[in-house]
Amino acid sequence: MTLTSTSAMNVARVLTEALPYIQRFTGKTIVIKYGGNAMVDEALKSGFARDVVLMKLVGINPVVVHGGGPQIGQLLAKIGKQTEFVEGMRARNAPERKAPEIIDIGPVGQVSGIDPGVVDLLLHGNFIPVVAPIGVGEDGCSYNINADLVAGKMAEVLGAEKLMLLTNAAGVLDKNDKVLSGLTAREVDALIADGTIYGGMLPKIRCALDAVQSGVKTAHIIDGRVEHAVLLELFTDEGVGTLIRG
Repeated sequence: MTLTSTSAMNVARVLTEALPYIQRFTGKTIVIKYGGNAMVDEALKSGFARDVVLMKLVGINPVVVHGGGPQIGQLLAKIGKQTEFVEGMRARNAPERKAPEIIDIGPVGQVSGIDPGVVDLLLHGNFIPVVAPIGVGEDGCSYNINADLVAGKMAEVLGAEKLMLLTNAAGVLDKNDKVLSGLTAREVDALIADGTIYGGMLPKIRCALDAVQSGVKTAHIIDGRVEHAVLLELFTDEGVGTLIRG
């Protein structure tokens, strides 16, 4: 089918806008935390998989760290109404008179170190590493770790160009609910201090800050509910979320 002149112009615009970014990021490692709606919606899942494969094909090295927040929330909802799942893998009691049921979501840990050897081997072997946020303690037990935290530490260890955190929000918002498209570490600190950034966004923003202050070039908090959000943030001038620089 022959392109119309309008369609041809749109294709040309997309390619000319994307090509400089493709050249810039060829050979670079980008760590992506995959979670939220992008992990449960069928169309978004398919689009994300295609986007990551495309990144690999044009010479970029994507590393995916997957989370399971929505799945944990669904499990808690099935078990009972005595608890309420909130971001950060914490549970608090719902306002009911009877004693709340204790729900065990497994041992939860922090990152003390990452051995990048296996990930490096996969990257150089033309694979796309997909990392579960599970660690092994000194006692030999497995520990569940917050996926944002794992992705941030992985980006630091690998010397990644970018850390991308997919979330169920449009990005970091100002007090008028407008997306702040670009922030420095100093500006983020000020927004936390005045209460603009609060609640469930705080762990993500702190993870992003830690990454850029530890050598990662930029961190991005992007809307995983948008189809092809990763490519739009990576290959377009405007992006679909908040970019944070050190």
